[in-house]
Amino acid sequence: MVEIKTPEQIAKMREAGLVVAAVHAATAEAAVPGATTKDLDMVARKVLAAHGAKPNFLGYGGFPATICTSVNEVVVHGIPDEKTVLKDGDIISIDAGAIVDGWHGDAAFTAFVGTGHAPELIELSRVTKESMWAGIAAMKAGNRLVDVSRAIETYIRRQPRPGGGKYGIVEDYGGHGIGTEMHMDPHLLNYVSRKRGKGPKLVPGFCLAIEPMVSLGTPHTEVLADEWTVITKDGTWSSHWEHSIALTEAGPLVLTSPDGGRAKLAELGVTAAPDPLA
Repeated sequence: MVEIKTPEQIAKMREAGLVVAAVHAATAEAAVPGATTKDLDMVARKVLAAHGAKPNFLGYGGFPATICTSVNEVVVHGIPDEKTVLKDGDIISIDAGAIVDGWHGDAAFTAFVGTGHAPELIELSRVTKESMWAGIAAMKAGNRLVDVSRAIETYIRRQPRPGGGKYGIVEDYGGHGIGTEMHMDPHLLNYVSRKRGKGPKLVPGFCLAIEPMVSLGTPHTEVLADEWTVITKDGTWSSHWEHSIALTEAGPLVLTSPDGGRAKLAELGVTAAPDPLA
């Protein structure tokens, strides 16, 4: 069952989304050479507390931290700790969530630590981010879930990888519904699978967390002994971008973007829905 939200419920999700945006801003600033991933987790905790929000990652399935900090070849679910010290040239994907009055927000971004990053890493993050926005632009009433998957995959497949080869679209993890829980139906693939069919029709009140994960090599992953940390099987570095989006009668509203997605969607020829909190 897909949970369809009322406009009032979407407004609550927007509150949670703005808290996630604040966590992103603070952790992005703190992701500097010499900082530990535990430092970033503490920053996130303080932001959540300041907004009166609860973390939705902490304790989820036993996860021991407030945010996920995935460095270099780590795709998702990296656990913050004091041993992982960020170095100049690293990339880190920070996945954060918040709960406000029982409603969830969830988003991720890839940050560059320090300077001097190889062009292929800069392009990797750009391609991943832009494929997310292609998927967001496909959230239109009457479309099917597969149309979002197709938009993400099509964008990635059309991008030439610096140095040749193809990008790996991670197969074992994808997006999801979101609302009264962080992970809900439906599961959203970042590629088209004939086995999955077209999926449900998108209607106003439909909320999704769209989150492509892309590597410089393989689409295949493995989980480390901690039972959380997911790495690429070939050790290539990866990028992860995510936003939570609500489809409304007036179009998509990017719940975890400070401007609701208005500026970026306009570039793509899509009008974002009005912000219910404006």
